[in-house]
Formats: sequence, C-alpha cells, structure tokens
Amino acid sequence: MQKTCLTILLCAFLLSLPACAQNAGKPVDAERHQWWQHAVFYEIYPRSFADSNNDGVGDLKGITSKLDYLKDLGVDAIWISPCFPSPQVDFGYDVSDYENIDPMYGSLTDFDMLSSGAKTHGIRIILDFVVNHSSDQHKWFLDSKSSKTSEHRDWYIWRDGKAPGQPPNNWNSTFGGSAWKLDPTTNQYYYHYFYAEQPDLNWRNPVVKDAMFDVTRWWYKRGVSGFRLDAVDTLFEDPDLHDNPIRPGTNAFGDALEDEKYNKKLPEVHEALRGLRKVTDEYNGVLIGETWTANIDELNKYYGEGNNELQLPMDFLFTRIDKLSPAEFRKQIAAVNAASGWPTFVISNHDIPRSYDRYGDGQHNDQIAKLMAGLYLTLRGTP
Repeated sequence: MQKTCLTILLCAFLLSLPACAQNAGKPVDAERHQWWQHAVFYEIYPRSFADSNNDGVGDLKGITSKLDYLKDLGVDAIWISPCFPSPQVDFGYDVSDYENIDPMYGSLTDFDMLSSGAKTHGIRIILDFVVNHSSDQHKWFLDSKSSKTSEHRDWYIWRDGKAPGQPPNNWNSTFGGSAWKLDPTTNQYYYHYFYAEQPDLNWRNPVVKDAMFDVTRWWYKRGVSGFRLDAVDTLFEDPDLHDNPIRPGTNAFGDALEDEKYNKKLPEVHEALRGLRKVTDEYNGVLIGETWTANIDELNKYYGEGNNELQLPMDFLFTRIDKLSPAEFRKQIAAVNAASGWPTFVISNHDIPRSYDRYGDGQHNDQIAKLMAGLYLTLRGTP
C-alpha cells in the first residue's frame, strides 16, 4: 500500500510540471533542432569507468568496450573528463599537453579506435577542455618561466610584487591562499586562480587565443563533436590588477571573503567564447560551458547575441535545491523556459554530490532517483 501511494505521489509530481516543461504553443518539430538539442549526454570519468587491462585504472579501451552498453542506455554523446597528459595535481585539470592522451588512459591510437567505434554506434564524443590554465609542466609554461624575454613569457600572467615579499594584489586562489606565486628564476609572481601548479593562461594575448583555438581544431579533425569548457568565468582578469572588494568574514581556508569583481566574469570572456564558437561552427560541433550563475538573466549572457557563444551553458540552479520541492522545481523550470536559449539542466556531476544522496529521504531513495531521471529526461532541453 505504501509503495502504491508513493508511486501515485511521484506521478503527480511529474504531472504537475508539463506546462513548464514544454515550449508553450510551439511544436517540437517546428524548432528545427540541431543534433545536440535531441541528444542525451553521458559524463564519463575515465579513471574509474572501465579498466581494460586490470591495472586498477580505467582507460580508453575500457570505454570502447562499453559502447554497446552505452548505446543500449540511449546515450547519444559521451562527455569524457580530462584524458590529456597531466601530473594529476587536480585529477587531470592540469594539462601538460593538449594534443595527446595521458599514458594511464592509453594512446592516440586508442582514442582513434574509440572515436571510430563511437561513430559506428551513433555516439558522439565531447572532450573536457581546460581553457583557463595549463599545468606548470606544460612546455609553454616551462619556457615562460625560464626568463623575462622568453618566447612564451606573455602566454601567462607575470607581475612584480607590490613590495618585497608582497604579491601584486589581494586576489585569493579558489583553493586557498594567495593567487600569486613568486618564481625565484625571474623574481616575478605568476597568477593562478586554482592551484599553483595550474598557472592561468593570458587570454589577452592573441597568440594564446589562436593556440587554444587550434587545439580545438586539432581534436575536431580527429573526430570529436564538441567540448565542455571548464571554468570559463575565469578566463580574464583586470589588466590593472585592482584589489578585489573585501566582505566581512572568512572562507573555509581562513582567507578574507572577496567579491571577485576583478578576476571573474569579466566582459572579455564573451569575446573569447564567440571566437571559440566560430571554430566550432566550422565542424557542426557544440560548446558546453561550466557556467556558475546567480540567476537566469546572468545565464542568458552566455548564449550570446543571436546564440553566437555557447549552445549549452550549464544551468546549475537545480543543484541549489536539496530537497524534493515541486514548487521550487516549477519555479526554476519556468524561469529557464523564459530564457533566450536552449536549456541544459545539471542535477549533479563530478563536482556536485549525487542527486540520489541530495534528494533522497533514506526510505524511498530508489523511487526518488527514478523520479529525478524521469524529470531530467522529459524536460525541454538537453540532458
């Protein structure tokens, strides 16, 4: 009896949403969908997904071996978390070579086999592209720090300190402490929004832009269908290095709380996205953005004018809901459907606890998980 009542309740929850989940008065066929608008995307963390050689680490051959399984699930595109060569300081989000495969996952030959197999199964490949920074072991940075006159010096952000022993300004790393590290070779500081081993690329340098655009072309020619752009909000910083405003209190690392006015979400980000989009359109690809926004109006900016930036900026607003509330879900869905672009909802990913744990009540977790999957897959937008 209890199970029957719960089933009725879950069905009622879904039925309460259709007015929001559809584009009012507009048949789906009339929208002239692109391939990514009717695709189901599946994130794969290669380290743990499938291990083909029993060495304890997942690999590309393992993913290839699971293509039948993925096809049976109804997956149309797989988003592969970073698989490039990396010192693994940040689980692959510190890339030391953008045009190769980390040996722990296999080789470029293995990637080509995966690409060919995926194409046979009607599955597209999306790569996680770390655009904000490289590893400090990347050849670009190794040359950049070698001298003040090196070819790649201006590929990263170098500055003198305010005074001896003092960084250029008060910006903090998102992982704690100053976002500046002094390099003894040239006695200048370099900027890193994330770990010190992840120096920020200087996107104000047009040569850097061209190099990163060429990376995407290289992979498009190898068969990928698009990229999930990591940390796009942090591509640009104030060239005058103004201090960020300080708010009362401290963060989890004991640092002063900052309003990241001068090193996050600067307008120049959109110019870079438009450039990446032009390259993507050459290959009928898709750009998915890691876009943490406070509201729908802010999210709208990442679609660009006439949808000339990201096709799929990620909507993380669902991740702020920690309990099953039909009213709150209806509110968020209605807001997204009023937006200017095609929605892509995020309920959880590698940075966010699983929805199973967040929404579950400890007694009906399986049923709630099925409900969330049903909601996720039937909403207007790309799951």
